[in-house]
Amino acid sequence: MDQERLFVRTLEKVKKMAREQENCIRSEQVREAFSPLSLDEMQLLQIYDYLRKHGIGVDEPADGEESLTEEEKDYLQEYLETLEQLERVSEGELEAISLSAMAGDADAQKKLAEQYLPHVADLAKLYAGQGVFLEDLIGEGNVALTVGVQMLGCLERASEVQGMLGKMIMDAMEDYISENAEAGRKNRRVEERVNRVADAARSLAQDLGRKVTPEELAQETKLQVQTIRDAMRLSGYKIEDLENADQGNGEQQE
Repeated sequence: MDQERLFVRTLEKVKKMAREQENCIRSEQVREAFSPLSLDEMQLLQIYDYLRKHGIGVDEPADGEESLTEEEKDYLQEYLETLEQLERVSEGELEAISLSAMAGDADAQKKLAEQYLPHVADLAKLYAGQGVFLEDLIGEGNVALTVGVQMLGCLERASEVQGMLGKMIMDAMEDYISENAEAGRKNRRVEERVNRVADAARSLAQDLGRKVTPEELAQETKLQVQTIRDAMRLSGYKIEDLENADQGNGEQQE
């Protein structure tokens, strides 16, 4: 168990390290991090594969576009074309803008955010293929960027700006993915509950040759009447083999 906990903690440490390096990590860093566990080469290769599947590049930047659908690729191309209309600045100008933004200049903060919009799109590609739309990831990243450029006063050097903004953008995307994953789990639990009641109702209705009431279904199964009624409500009163489903639907509409 201690080995398992150490493995999980080390994996999270490696993912955090990669995130701080813009979702890229060297294989030597992975080996060093996992050295206390004495993993063999096959196990290390499995870790590299896991990291790549989660948008983390090993020894080279991850190719985020591999996870994009054709629709997302079309959206990304159109989005990047609109960003090409924004004025680009040199590294020296970017440093000057960053310093002004750090000092609280609102115009500089707005201009700095514009310079980092393509960076948001690049980071969003790394998080693609995890159950959310690329457009939504970019939207979440852009919101984090807008907030981030107003929080740069805590920094001492302009060279720290990209790291701070990048972390805020990636945190926002990861939070969005986690929130949607939890919502997906809840939806699956609801679907499983409805399907369980619907299957039980169908079986009993076939035996009786007619629709059944929630009370009859509760008597024949281990399900509670309230559980059955909750499932009816969650399905939109569309469990066909349960009586008064239509009545419940009408009551809901009223």
